[in-house]
Amino acid sequence: MSISFWNMPKPFVNKHVSVFNFAHIFFVCLTELTVTNKTRTRAVSLSNGSVDVLDLLQGWGSGVGTYDDFNTIDWVREKSKDRDRHREISRKRRQSITALLLSVSDAFSGWLLMLLIGLMSGALAGGIDIAAHWLTDLKEGVCLNGFWFNHEHCCWNSKETTFQERHRCPQWKSWAELTVGVTEGASAYVVNYLMYVIWALLFSFLAVFLVRAFAPYACGSGIPEIKTILSGFIIRGYLGKWTLVIKTITLVLAVASGLSLGKEGPLVHVACCCGNIFCHLFTKYRKNEAKRREVLSAASAVGVSVAFGAPIGGVLFSLEEVSYYFPLKTLWRSFFAALVAAFTLRSINPFGNSRLVLFYVEFHTPWHLLELFPFVLLGIFGGLWGALFIRANIAWCRRRKATRLGRYPVLEVAVVSLATAVLAFPNDYTRMSGSELISELFNDCSLLDSSKLCDYGPLAKGGEPAGNLSEGTVGQAERPAGPGVYTAVWQLAMALLFKMAITVVTFGMKVPSGLFIPSMAVGAVAGRLLGIGMEQLAYYHHDWDMFHGWCSPGAHCITPGLYAMLGAAACLGGVTRMTVSLVVIMFELTGGLEYIVPLMAAVMTSKWVADALGREGIYEAHIRLNGYPFLEPKEEFVHKTLATDVMRPRRSDPPLSVVTQDGMTVEELEGLISDTSYSGFPVVVSPESHRLVGFVLRRDLVISIDNARRCQEGIVGVSRVIFTEHTPVEAQGAPPPLNLRAILDLSPLAITDHTPMEITVDIFRKLGLRQCLVTQNGRLLGIITKKDILKHMAQMANRDPDSILFN
Repeated sequence: MSISFWNMPKPFVNKHVSVFNFAHIFFVCLTELTVTNKTRTRAVSLSNGSVDVLDLLQGWGSGVGTYDDFNTIDWVREKSKDRDRHREISRKRRQSITALLLSVSDAFSGWLLMLLIGLMSGALAGGIDIAAHWLTDLKEGVCLNGFWFNHEHCCWNSKETTFQERHRCPQWKSWAELTVGVTEGASAYVVNYLMYVIWALLFSFLAVFLVRAFAPYACGSGIPEIKTILSGFIIRGYLGKWTLVIKTITLVLAVASGLSLGKEGPLVHVACCCGNIFCHLFTKYRKNEAKRREVLSAASAVGVSVAFGAPIGGVLFSLEEVSYYFPLKTLWRSFFAALVAAFTLRSINPFGNSRLVLFYVEFHTPWHLLELFPFVLLGIFGGLWGALFIRANIAWCRRRKATRLGRYPVLEVAVVSLATAVLAFPNDYTRMSGSELISELFNDCSLLDSSKLCDYGPLAKGGEPAGNLSEGTVGQAERPAGPGVYTAVWQLAMALLFKMAITVVTFGMKVPSGLFIPSMAVGAVAGRLLGIGMEQLAYYHHDWDMFHGWCSPGAHCITPGLYAMLGAAACLGGVTRMTVSLVVIMFELTGGLEYIVPLMAAVMTSKWVADALGREGIYEAHIRLNGYPFLEPKEEFVHKTLATDVMRPRRSDPPLSVVTQDGMTVEELEGLISDTSYSGFPVVVSPESHRLVGFVLRRDLVISIDNARRCQEGIVGVSRVIFTEHTPVEAQGAPPPLNLRAILDLSPLAITDHTPMEITVDIFRKLGLRQCLVTQNGRLLGIITKKDILKHMAQMANRDPDSILFN
């Protein structure tokens, strides 16, 4: 299906009358107002200048004044409508107290909307975190005090729990204890293994079934589609109520199933659904698509704020990665909404640690300048991994679309879930959830850690005491790795390979799937391995020149958790190409000012390496894969082509369909609408001269003619349709003309045929145009639509131009 705005699915002429009830029609037909004839005034003159009816396009009736599905909004028109509305409110506010109060209410409505979005998104995020944690633990056992308690909450009040075995308590029973009555041995292992796989399959099946049955738009990350929507595209239902409900439920199930996915990207989709739903409570956002997109930009910031507990990072994420139009007012409101959402999430306290995220850590050990070399190595790894992942994932998704694999999404999810559960259970670091894995890898060893990563030997090189765990000197000196660390290293190496492979086939399935946590997990594993290696190198070879002067014997100079954090940032940056917002998000996670420079070095290196291997991030690649009409603002147009090379009609095309300003009848105009699928028509002086007068939208014509036939006497098929300022006097006995000048855009954007395409592309990007007319000495030659721009750019990049279709 074509998504061009010059080739839109044609509405049915005279088929929209059901949207008006009798009372509305009666009121419209009797209303006599004097409407100023400005360019953007949308009044319809229904007789010989004696009756001016208020704009039907913005008035009464469901669906009137809205855009069709899979359409692009007219940014210029929407902003003009909002300015006209604001001027009208400002003019009336001095007339009465009521008007003044309405003006204050209008100004305050934006902040109230942000408050509602922040409260709703924070509450949903807290509920998702709590439910996902509970269902994840349910795969391993159940609490006897109440099945609704997760493992940690179940053991909080237990008096039998010891410090060494604080994760075990009599109230928590594994499935092996409940079924076969044993906690160890082969039979217990097999039972727990089977229950883990069964629960994982059940959760994943429920997730994909609910998505397929009730809300197909609830699958995936949602960020590519939200970027497209924020650029002006209409996808009805993508941010609707059912999508919100199903996405919230299935996100919990998908995360709990153990699939290699995260909840951060889908939380952006959830927050935008909340924003879109609350927009319907306020008229100025409900009736103006451009204003609604300002709200959605703020909502995307809220999604990242509650996903990472990073309000400032969320605002910068919206500005850097998602938003297409981000005025200063939206920046302030995004900040306020992110603040409210973070406060709401903090009040819920889903993790029970008074933090906004599960893997909040604080590092205080200073880093040394020589460590920048391994930090840059992590950046190189992150860039290589990001480019490799994007290519592999896009190739897999193309295969899914082109083969029979795409016809069986439920089977695909079940197979991938089965493979993930079977392969993940034997390894402790793949069995745990992604957030728990990152938390484990970020933390430095202390007295409270019983992880294998903290199993260091009690003796230093040569038999000298280097600190004993029981004596409380952990973290004060470098330590030799013990058996637990060596076991953890090979398990982490296997987990790294497993995560890298399984994430490629998981992202893009028909379940809610985010990419932040899997990417960060891959980088955190790689970073922790490098950190352990550097730590042991410093311990056994502290006399090397590279350690001289800053890593003396007995000093704690290497922090493996810091390397894990930098690796996580580098891999996420390599996949998404985020820079500033990513550094701020990681800074808010760690709370350490001293690590800003290492973060910047790792993230910037990752971006450079990834951009050298491919310019697109994962979201831009999926936008292009799905054929969404998105003009990437970061992509430069470097080809030397002209507007005449891109415009239509081309030499092999039929002549351009136009409307004359005073030479067509109602019947001829309806025939033109029925025979074509264009979204609008240029208005010219005559077919011979082709002198441009203006541009009229198809939807405006359909609604105006339909209502004129119903409201004005004498309008028949042979009535003349005129777009001139003065209505001419008709011959005696002739039906009255229909003057539609007021719906005519007298200032359509036009360029000459020799305008370079690089300028044309910039005009489309910065003004959000749907179409642009091409003239030569005032004479209309053709038209360029957004789809024409995208097809031309694809052709110049040696890609299939017919791939610019909405699928």
